[in-house]
Amino acid sequence: MKILITGGAGYVGSVTTHLLCNDNHEVIVFDNLEKGYEKAIDKRAKLIKGDLRNLKDISLAVSLENPDAIIHFAAYIEVGESMKNPELFTENNVGGTVNLIKALKKSKCKKVIFSSTCAVYGTPDTIPMNENLPHNPISVYAENKSKCESLFQDASKTYNFECVFLRYFNACGATLKYGEAHKPETHLIPLVLQVALNQREKILIYGNKYETKDGTCIRDYIHIEDLAQAHILSLKEGISGAFNLGNGTGFSVLEVIEVCKKVTNRHIPFEIVEPRDGDAKILIADSSKAYDQLGWRPKYPDLESIISSAWNWHKNNPNGYD
Repeated sequence: MKILITGGAGYVGSVTTHLLCNDNHEVIVFDNLEKGYEKAIDKRAKLIKGDLRNLKDISLAVSLENPDAIIHFAAYIEVGESMKNPELFTENNVGGTVNLIKALKKSKCKKVIFSSTCAVYGTPDTIPMNENLPHNPISVYAENKSKCESLFQDASKTYNFECVFLRYFNACGATLKYGEAHKPETHLIPLVLQVALNQREKILIYGNKYETKDGTCIRDYIHIEDLAQAHILSLKEGISGAFNLGNGTGFSVLEVIEVCKKVTNRHIPFEIVEPRDGDAKILIADSSKAYDQLGWRPKYPDLESIISSAWNWHKNNPNGYD
């Protein structure tokens, strides 16, 4: 199968690209390399440098390659930053998606897999969270993802393609080749590991007065290789709709720090600061639909093995891909 991947130089995109190449698919990565790394792209994949905000770039790529499927990762993802720069995020995330839809409507593409987020649900009363919960985004980033789902849903009916929305919980971990190196880094586990490597003085905890067991936010952590496998499973004909992807267990910020201390055998100083706008207090997945319909089975069900994989990568790549 010929597959175009937007944002294939990024964290989850690079792992998905690698696994698809292993399965002998023809993979084309479309990326502007603003947030991603060329070094993270599997050599077997073709790179087209382009920006989704430029309709000509993505239209030319889709026209030249005429892919069977598109996996859409490319997006700005920093929740806090989205609240400070809503127009910038919306132009990139929603505007880029509109351009992608315009480009694909004349292609033979029959499947679009969209990298979405559990943040579309906001802070629901129902835990764990299934796909039937209403959208109630509390950040601009989450609003962007919700809007993109709607755009794809409408376009899929008009242009006759299957659409899959994979709603990630907290992506983390690493493979031997690929790890987390965002620009800037905002995710908890790599930030904690930077402290363990003496690259950062301390970890900031945004609020400790949430209605949780220790007052800090609770998240469901899922390994990037497990996320990548879900994208591959979603390529099967007849698969469409939304799927939550998480391990079904929640860990607080303080619990994550404790596991990092155990794995690294390092002291991890932290400081409690004011909560961030747009942070939900607790997000835990009900992924039974992905189990039943995709046949998805995470290989990394426990936090310690996930953090161990990340620690091994960060120790061997202290400067990321630079």
